[in-house]
Amino acid sequence: MKKLTIAVFFFAAFFSGNLATAQTDTSGVSLYRQTHTKHTELKHTKLKVSFDYAKQQMAGEEWLTASPYFYPTDSLVLDAKGMLIHDVSLSENGKNKPLKYDYSNDILKINLDKTYNRNQDYTVYIKYTARPNEVKQAGSAAITDAKGLYFINPDGKDPDKPTEIWTQGETESSSAWFPTIDKPNQKTTDEIYMTVPSKYVTLSNGVLKDSKDEGNNLRTDHWVMDKRQSTYLFFMGVGPFAVVKDKWKDVPVDYYVEKEYEPYAKGIFGNTPEMIDFYSKILNYPFPWQKYSQMVGRDYVSGAMENTTATLHGEGAYQKAGDLIDENKWEDTIAHELFHQWFGDLVTAESWSNITMNESFANYSEYLWEEHKYGKDAADYHLMNDIDGYKRNPKNATKDLVRFKYNSREDVFDAVSYNKGGGILNMLRRYLGDDAFFGGLNDYLKTNAYGNGEAQQLRLSLEKVSGRDLNWFFNQWYYGAGNPKLTYTTSYEPVKKEVTVSIAQTQSNLFQFPLDIDVFVNGVAKRETVWVDAKAKNSFTFSAAKNPDLINLNPDGVIISEITETKTPEQYLMQYTGSKDFLARYLAVEDAAKNADKNPAALKTLVAALKDPFFRIKIQALDALDLTNADEAKLALSEVEKLAQNDSKTLVQAAAISALVKTKNPKYLPWFEKNMSAVSNAVKASSLAGIANLDPSKVVALADKLDLSTASDDLMMTLLPTIVDNKITAQMPAIGNLVAFYPFLKFQKPELGAKAEEGFNWIMTSDNTKATHNITKILMQAKGQVEANPQAKMMIVKMLQDGLAKKTDALKANPTSESLKAQVEDISKTIEAYK
Repeated sequence: MKKLTIAVFFFAAFFSGNLATAQTDTSGVSLYRQTHTKHTELKHTKLKVSFDYAKQQMAGEEWLTASPYFYPTDSLVLDAKGMLIHDVSLSENGKNKPLKYDYSNDILKINLDKTYNRNQDYTVYIKYTARPNEVKQAGSAAITDAKGLYFINPDGKDPDKPTEIWTQGETESSSAWFPTIDKPNQKTTDEIYMTVPSKYVTLSNGVLKDSKDEGNNLRTDHWVMDKRQSTYLFFMGVGPFAVVKDKWKDVPVDYYVEKEYEPYAKGIFGNTPEMIDFYSKILNYPFPWQKYSQMVGRDYVSGAMENTTATLHGEGAYQKAGDLIDENKWEDTIAHELFHQWFGDLVTAESWSNITMNESFANYSEYLWEEHKYGKDAADYHLMNDIDGYKRNPKNATKDLVRFKYNSREDVFDAVSYNKGGGILNMLRRYLGDDAFFGGLNDYLKTNAYGNGEAQQLRLSLEKVSGRDLNWFFNQWYYGAGNPKLTYTTSYEPVKKEVTVSIAQTQSNLFQFPLDIDVFVNGVAKRETVWVDAKAKNSFTFSAAKNPDLINLNPDGVIISEITETKTPEQYLMQYTGSKDFLARYLAVEDAAKNADKNPAALKTLVAALKDPFFRIKIQALDALDLTNADEAKLALSEVEKLAQNDSKTLVQAAAISALVKTKNPKYLPWFEKNMSAVSNAVKASSLAGIANLDPSKVVALADKLDLSTASDDLMMTLLPTIVDNKITAQMPAIGNLVAFYPFLKFQKPELGAKAEEGFNWIMTSDNTKATHNITKILMQAKGQVEANPQAKMMIVKMLQDGLAKKTDALKANPTSESLKAQVEDISKTIEAYK
């Protein structure tokens, strides 16, 4: 599962900073969440289903083969949420024998015909109707809805949306569309017969065994999964998809997309075969399934989901040429879900408490792919952002990685299980070395294949391969909370020519860990590696020809930690020029951005960063430059102009253009106008902002050259002032996601927040159905993230009420407008959902 990321970074930043004290503590300190006790072992699940689009229901027949897990039993207890149960029978030798059963509170308890012993199989037949809209369980911040089976635009009345059906099983929602034991430690083979309109294609786990024409424009597809998978990974997808074929070796790799995106499918997903090959090799465990397909579903309730052999992505995956040339924003998610096919699907966390065995690995797979495909700087940049995301919320410091105490199983899908867990795996890899680390992962997979695993089994596999005891590591990082918080002092002994670095841990639970320290003398760094013991203060002495110019702890950011230190701009300049590690360079440029207008050394750092080998640091420097400052322009203008025209990365070109826009120099107007014919949306957006400054009369016409339907949030933040100031109506829907969070944006970026508020009011006083719906849709997706935060809910409700008042006034001025009536209803429903 890749969590839904709400459209704008400032949303999360606001909650973790301004509202941290208002959040509900869901640690569940009085609870113990044990692994589900297995009374029954599922063997095979056979389903025959058809769909009632008008009622948004599914008619189902199930043949469930099972046996007692260990102890004899005369009953079978299944999860079955919101269903109608029509018949329950014992299926034996082609005949059905009715069984007594009780169905209440979403539990179907079946009395078997006799007491069965271990490994004595029986098959129960169940005829039922799945009614997803009757399911009562609620969604969460990670998965915003939990009704399991979704009918998208079932009546076809929305011309801008296809008619689709898809399922979402995690965490325990598969039981909303078939009776089962809905726990991660239950695995079964399966087959599904789906009867659908002939005009649609289907997707499920495993392979399509056959298709049968049923007449009346109906077809039945028979999908077979002959390897065991957890019940939450069952999947069905139905819709008018184009299927783009690809492959890895002899394994089919297909992409199911709307026909509009068929030309871009390989641009979005085309690295998948290379990813499969890379992961198969690095794990020394070939891709374990019969095929791998990826589908993009509308109105999906999270980011993406790793259903076995059939990943479902949210529509955020959709991108076109102008987006893809800048950056495939979905590539990390594609890697994440693919890696789950090993860690999560082949071997599944035995309980939600051990979700780290799924999600931490998938998170770390993003690092591995970035490192393989784009280099270590790219991987370390990704890691830095992930760890910053973990640190952003102080509540995360109180949570163990393996969490047996939680309020809701949904709570474990957080920045501890994902971000911190991925960083912990990176520390393990560094400590053990690649051969032992990946060898241990291979042993874990082979030992537990098609079964379940927990953190202790990972420890045993890594110990088995490396020969090292790892209890200390797992106790502090897997079964403990927080991270080291470090301060340090230095002293120099000129006679002995030795420097002593004293490191203090200021947090309450003390850690032990290896730590790299760079000691700079005359601008040259010498790396020392020390072992920090679990005590309040550790001191280390190194030889040094003179008093070091700079000490830099944890230069590559491997150790998850917080370091309090004070460095001068001159030291940061030395750190930048003398370091190869991404994080050391990035932090130096970050400081330079704050001081370039008042310190020559800081300005030198910023200018040097314009030629950094990693494009993200170039962008960081470009964003910080102020070319209206004479000193900055003198040193940097020429290089910025070169980057704007010639850099190999269009995102760097766009950042350079934005730096030039600030000058308001009319000589750049022809450049900006020429750039409106570029493929890159980022280049066109930055250029359009420049044209808006220099010749606003041309903006509206030129804005039509931008397709912002799949634009990134960063791009929309660049364009927001231009769209709002110039009232570019055609682009009004594109700003909906951004302006929906203007109260939170105002805390992070006041000027941009004010512009977002202006855009929100513009939409609310206008008759634009799509723009209004984009606002309400993103706020409904955000609902799960603010459920425990009364202040945030109050702000959103107040914003919507103000918008409703404006929209109602617009309707009063035009009372016959059906579109305005629909918009008023849309906003009203959203307000009601928040109350």
